[in-house]
Amino acid sequence: GPSSSEGAGKVSLLKKVPALKDGDFTLAECTAILLYLSRKYNTPDHWYPSDIQKRARVDEYLSWHHANIRANAPKTMWIKVLIPLFTGQPLPSEKLQEVMEGLSTSLKQFEERFLQDKAFIIGSEISLADLVAIVELMQPVGVGCDIFEDRPRLREWRRRVEDAVGKELFFQAHEMILNIKELSNIQIDPQLKEQLAPVLMKMLK
Repeated sequence: GPSSSEGAGKVSLLKKVPALKDGDFTLAECTAILLYLSRKYNTPDHWYPSDIQKRARVDEYLSWHHANIRANAPKTMWIKVLIPLFTGQPLPSEKLQEVMEGLSTSLKQFEERFLQDKAFIIGSEISLADLVAIVELMQPVGVGCDIFEDRPRLREWRRRVEDAVGKELFFQAHEMILNIKELSNIQIDPQLKEQLAPVLMKMLK
């Protein structure tokens, strides 16, 4: 999301995080960063396959993800924790219901179009597509919206992702998301509240 810090502006022309600084080279947008790192460090082929059709399947999911899963899943965190924290006011329950309905539609498409009966999104091995998907889908879980509970196929896919990454690393990577409710207890600088509240509200429109 947007960042008002001077440091973010130096790393990313878009003044957004995440951003990467690698020597003199800077890069914004999480998907671009993931692809850059996978190429630079010659990661195992299954993450971003050299096979042109398998790679195209990863690209296909990443393209779909932004307008579907990402368009809804993170909003649960904004609605239940971050916006009340910065504005001092809870949002109407109808707003969360609207987001959850949109997310439910996206999850149905995710299962039927991408996951189908496969172990992972592009087949029998985990890829960057699975990593991008799971990080987004753990955000509703962190605020008490367990989207896996009534979706056995989705739940089994999550278990396989956990096993492929390693449970310890998986929960370490998601520790902040899973403990996001603890932010409700912190004190926010009034000036920062004034700056960020309108930005956060705009993100939900």
